[in-house]
Amino acid sequence: MQSETVRATDAGQEQRTLTVYHIPVCPFSQRLEILLTLKGLEDRVNFHVVDITRPRPDWLLEKTRGTTALPVLETEKGEIVKESMVILQYLEDRFPEPAVAQHDPYQHAVEGMINSMEGDFGAWGYGYVMNQDPGERDAFRQGMLDRYARLNDFLLEHNPSGTFLFENFGLAETVFTPFFMRFWFLEYYEGFDLPPGERYARVREWRDACLAHPAAQQVTEEQIVKLYYDYAKGAGNGALLPGRSRSSFMFEPDWRSRPWPSKDKYGHDATDVELGITQ
Repeated sequence: MQSETVRATDAGQEQRTLTVYHIPVCPFSQRLEILLTLKGLEDRVNFHVVDITRPRPDWLLEKTRGTTALPVLETEKGEIVKESMVILQYLEDRFPEPAVAQHDPYQHAVEGMINSMEGDFGAWGYGYVMNQDPGERDAFRQGMLDRYARLNDFLLEHNPSGTFLFENFGLAETVFTPFFMRFWFLEYYEGFDLPPGERYARVREWRDACLAHPAAQQVTEEQIVKLYYDYAKGAGNGALLPGRSRSSFMFEPDWRSRPWPSKDKYGHDATDVELGITQ
């Protein structure tokens, strides 16, 4: 999502776009992209890419007052808004129509309740893929299933016969879909998927509908699997693994030109050459 920094309004006055500083394929950034797509506002925000493999530049640290977490939104006035959930609410308040969040107070509270489960859900999935102890695999798998089961129960309680939490793809879907997509790395590196049967039927339907939604197609499974290889080896946020000179999150070469990594995360340490990321 790139746009001109300055556009003319109907009144002839200049209007500066909002800017989001983000990390490519970051789930917290993707939820902003999804919300903007749902609202038809892709051209209102300039997404400025920050290289995860390098220290944050001084000019960005000055804007964020030293914090490194991304995404960060900068308003036309230079005001800074941090944390993706806060940015989502800012965008919803700033551009209320079409609404993505529920207007009804109780339904909005239901959204809040399921969204409060996202932190633990996402953290467990990332811990699962980064695990390097084969003896812990079963425990991580069961923990992931437990978290899907809780979501399944919540959906059955609040919309047992529907597809999404409510009638349409909304705020809860915007929040969870990026993690459903990132967890393609669990399928690839851990062979994880939801078992068949009623225990996970409702959440499976929700997940699959979220993955297929037209507003949520910013990333692909191939992109996630290739870029997140280092996470599967226990190194996150652009950190370098022993014997490696480049991170799998490098911008170049483009991920499309790289080979698919080995699925054997426990028995094989891929080299830069094997990953197709040599200089």
